[in-house]
Amino acid sequence: MSIPQPPEPAKLVVSLFLKEKDIIVDVANDLSEKFGPVDMVSSWFPFDYTEYYETEMGSPLFRRFFAFKNLIKQSALAEIKLATNDIEHKYSKKGKRIVNLDPGYMIKSRFVLATGKNYSHRIYIGKGIYADLTLIYTKGLFQKLPWTYPDYADKIMLGYLNLIRNKYLRDL
Repeated sequence: MSIPQPPEPAKLVVSLFLKEKDIIVDVANDLSEKFGPVDMVSSWFPFDYTEYYETEMGSPLFRRFFAFKNLIKQSALAEIKLATNDIEHKYSKKGKRIVNLDPGYMIKSRFVLATGKNYSHRIYIGKGIYADLTLIYTKGLFQKLPWTYPDYADKIMLGYLNLIRNKYLRDL
């Protein structure tokens, strides 16, 4: 018989991409107000893996990661996604987003993103939100999965996510 165990706390990570870099301070302030202090911020990464968002957001797009100091409950991911959706809406212009926020969490063994889109490998976690197992950590490295988005499988991105994982391990 398996005995239920409480899950380990997780490191909240929010990836954002946008065209207009000048709003980053305002968006970062909104995120900090909602989720607490940020303890890691990435440099800018070009976001050129897909043209999917160009119609809505324009181009070129740039990505940045924020990792938060306060560890979260894994069960909070659906609420966090709804909160980031509200922030996206706040910055929308004429019904189009100018910033895309992708919240997720990191634990020792995996990196999980939240999404409102269902698919075969995504698990429903409530409130219209699904958990996407994006990367697994094994043999000392993050490993992509068949469905991992190409940008999250990029070596530079994996390197930065590994830095976040190292910080998370220190936080524990």
